[in-house]
Amino acid sequence: MTDILALNNTDLLLLILICFFAGLIRGFSGFGLSAFVMSLSVTIIPPIELIPICWWMEFIAGVFMIKNGWKESDKGTSIVLWLGAICGLPIGLFVTKILDVQISKFVALALILTLSVILFRNFKLHFLSSKLGTVSSGICAGIATGLASIGGLIVATYVLASQNSARRMRASLVVYILLNSLTTFVFLIIFDVMDQKALARGFLLALPSSIGVVLGSILFMQKLEKYYRPFSLGLLITFCIVGLIRLIG
Repeated sequence: MTDILALNNTDLLLLILICFFAGLIRGFSGFGLSAFVMSLSVTIIPPIELIPICWWMEFIAGVFMIKNGWKESDKGTSIVLWLGAICGLPIGLFVTKILDVQISKFVALALILTLSVILFRNFKLHFLSSKLGTVSSGICAGIATGLASIGGLIVATYVLASQNSARRMRASLVVYILLNSLTTFVFLIIFDVMDQKALARGFLLALPSSIGVVLGSILFMQKLEKYYRPFSLGLLITFCIVGLIRLIG
């Protein structure tokens, strides 16, 4: 099994644990799965190889969460963001293919850290409320998805500019990420990123992440809603800093 996955036993066990906790955060917050996996796994597997793994986990998580998410979301905004992301995704994938692995890792971690700090400080970016802001956010999310599979965090930044409830914001993110995963799959095939090794890794690691998603969704209750964002973003910031220190050192 480890030969097919091209991973040693220690790295495989670590990835299983990372994916479980990433799923737990995704089920609880509605976003952050790919960013969490990228921030912790990027020193084990290059970003270009992590992207298809994240795709499988995000897609299956979206299937689990879409029933309630579709009813509670701002569907119109989610669809506009998704269409913008379609335009940006091939740009991000192209850049990832031509970047040096170390540079790609650094860029991925720096992007996650920057966006996480913005979200953690709860900045309200009012210019994003315009039509142009919505489309631009979608395009940037597509580029970020192709570059480091973290488009969901950019969309989360956009959603925070609204005055919607935590439940509605979470649902809108669920809808966007599931829609985006459908088109992302097409581009992963076109750019020859979804190969046999990626399929094997994706299927295996989607299992612990799915268990985490189910448990995280159960934990999402009204009295805990105010804690979900600080908790997940605090973890992301911590692990991004650790990952950057490891790369620089």
